[in-house]
Amino acid sequence: MRVLLAEDDDGVAGALTEALYDNGHLPARVRRGEDVLARHRQADLLLLDLGLPDLDGLEVLRKLRAVSALPVVVLTARGDERSVVRGLRLGADDYLVKPVRLAELLARIEAVTRRATAPAAPAPRTVRVADVEVDLDARRVTVGGAEVRLTAKEFEVLAALAARAGTAVSRQQLMDEVWGDAFLAVSRSLDVHLTQVRAKLGRPEVLTTIRGFGYRFGD
Repeated sequence: MRVLLAEDDDGVAGALTEALYDNGHLPARVRRGEDVLARHRQADLLLLDLGLPDLDGLEVLRKLRAVSALPVVVLTARGDERSVVRGLRLGADDYLVKPVRLAELLARIEAVTRRATAPAAPAPRTVRVADVEVDLDARRVTVGGAEVRLTAKEFEVLAALAARAGTAVSRQQLMDEVWGDAFLAVSRSLDVHLTQVRAKLGRPEVLTTIRGFGYRFGD
């Protein structure tokens, strides 16, 4: 396949280009984020380093996802949890921390492209827990059949949890998804919005606080 490699380190880029070519791929290397945005239509997959000289790789990913569903594997030395979470939330299909073993990288590329070409099952767009129903498309919430009015931000917080009903969602994930970044400044806002959502739903049992981690909507 045609692999666009965004990597500013010549040594790393040379080794990856050679390995990709030896395994049947057609690599093309760029150094800058703007080049990724200009040339992504010529590729079947993007290998993206986050430390690019002109744009942060996460910003490149955000801009790319606004216009393209191109499979993206982040390949970077940035291995802190916050960067990993943000990369996946912004639409990376996989996230690998350097140094990575070649066999693993090739296997991840194969897995990502296999998922990209497989027919996608439609995601459920209406979530029901007890008598609370969240319509993610219509942005409508009902409790016992009666509509509950939420502000835009309150709905976004609830929708982020409802889309993963039954699954624990960390505070950091919620802040990244709803506010775009897990700044400490929005931590208090999250608490306030969750308190308001609980009060408006009148069903405290459907929103569980997981001490030291985050929250879960439903069982």
